[in-house]
Amino acid sequence: MIDSGAERPAKLLVKKQKKEKRKEDSLINKIPTRAWVFISFLTAMIVWYLLSINPQTSRSFPNVVLVVESIKVMIDRGAFFMDIQSSLISVSAGFVLGFIIALPVAILMAWYRPVRYIVEPWIQFIRNIPPLAYVPLVVISAGVGRKPQIIVITIATFLVMTITIYQGVLNVDETLIKAARVLGANDKDIFIKVIAPATLPFIITAIRLGASVALTTLIAAESTGATAGLGMRIRALNNSFDSPPMLLYIIVIGIIGITLEKGIKLLERRLTGWQEKREI
Repeated sequence: MIDSGAERPAKLLVKKQKKEKRKEDSLINKIPTRAWVFISFLTAMIVWYLLSINPQTSRSFPNVVLVVESIKVMIDRGAFFMDIQSSLISVSAGFVLGFIIALPVAILMAWYRPVRYIVEPWIQFIRNIPPLAYVPLVVISAGVGRKPQIIVITIATFLVMTITIYQGVLNVDETLIKAARVLGANDKDIFIKVIAPATLPFIITAIRLGASVALTTLIAAESTGATAGLGMRIRALNNSFDSPPMLLYIIVIGIIGITLEKGIKLLERRLTGWQEKREI
């Protein structure tokens, strides 16, 4: 078949675009990862500076120097490290409890229909309720202090991790399960040798989402009469409109979140190195 004159320019244009894209990709690939991190950080600093000199946003985003100086102020008050420690204890305890409960519940939901029909509707129902809405009920039952904080974080992390792990178990190839049964495997063997390895990537994803939810629930959890904590301190500083330390505490929560994410990614690479992933 002979190309018409109208088709040739279109093909030439497509070839040219592909060639330009290859050049662009090769240029991007030459830039090391550390350079991208520096570029990203520099961009954030520029945006922060612009926000700090804008009259409309300067009160919410004070100059970086003021925020750094507020570290010493909060340390002198004896609050900075105490708040970090208190929040880490609550987040860690709530996350661990949420995972311990979510794992068996998700597996039972996926494996046994009666459990799924009874439990899943309530999980979906409660999952759509913001934690701040049921904090007063938790405080009435558990009192004030750390206990209600852990309960609120446990509920929030349990819900998101249960749904994620549940979907992972459902996505296990049915052929593998049938083959295991044909070879004489019982439910215990199927769980350990088939479902657990196949669901591991979803479990890692559940851990990642659970850690994120635990941090995002922190302010709601620490509204339960806490005497220390990052979320509690942000609310207290908000009442006095003290922007520099308030922004500092928000940044600290973000740093903790990034640190957890990096740790989970390292765990994922070690446990799921066999899994093929698309390179981007």
